[in-house]
Amino acid sequence: MNLMTLKPYALNWLQATQADVLRYAIFAIGVWLVLWVVLARPLAGRKIRPTQPPASQLVIEFLCSIRSVMIFSTIGLVSFALFRAGWMPGPYIARGLGPVWFWTSLVLMVIGHDAWFYWTHRLIHDRRLFRRFHRRHHRSNNPSPFTAYSFDLGEAALNALFVPLWMMLIPTQWPVVGLFVLHQIARNTLGHSGYELFPARGDGRPLLPWLTTVTHHDLHHAQAGYNYGLYFTWWDHWMGTEHPQYLERFAAATARKPVATSSPSPA
Repeated sequence: MNLMTLKPYALNWLQATQADVLRYAIFAIGVWLVLWVVLARPLAGRKIRPTQPPASQLVIEFLCSIRSVMIFSTIGLVSFALFRAGWMPGPYIARGLGPVWFWTSLVLMVIGHDAWFYWTHRLIHDRRLFRRFHRRHHRSNNPSPFTAYSFDLGEAALNALFVPLWMMLIPTQWPVVGLFVLHQIARNTLGHSGYELFPARGDGRPLLPWLTTVTHHDLHHAQAGYNYGLYFTWWDHWMGTEHPQYLERFAAATARKPVATSSPSPA
């Protein structure tokens, strides 16, 4: 294969990466600007931690997140190449299943990714894998919107592999994948925002208890042995890995009584 043959692939990779980086930057910078600058005073009572991470942390997180997004783009382009080569017929099959399957496959993909994330997340917290796969993310003990994709290379690849594996097993249209990615970015940036944005019931418990709140994931950064879930609290409930003070901390955050979380446990 000569350079002229490789040129279209390189151009497609560059265009896809630019689009993915721009999409991530819009979400991450937008969440930071709205919550940490524009609404910082009105939302002061919803701030989970009393301190802000240093500016140097935000810069490193942003650069590491861009690196992760580039890995996502690369694996995504390989998936599309498999589709174009006829080795991934799922999108053609899904197109013929109609609009009901379109939205059903999106819901199933989100649920499937939550399970994938929970178990791979627990895996890379193993002491034999943590330093190589997950240490970068936990350097952000006090997370920010830019922490969302601040990953080591191995963790970025592990997260990116979900989409091609899913599409090989479950007929899924490409627009569904696009919506899934938007949902993933939104939940990740908001989940690391440092402000409890989810509504509470009158007794202080989450109004939607099956969804992971900002407090839920913030506690994972504070004490790494708990709260491995991404979108839903199901797996942490089932496997007994939910932080014992989660509901208390959530109630404190939503009652405008921010509580400083404790130091992280050794991973």
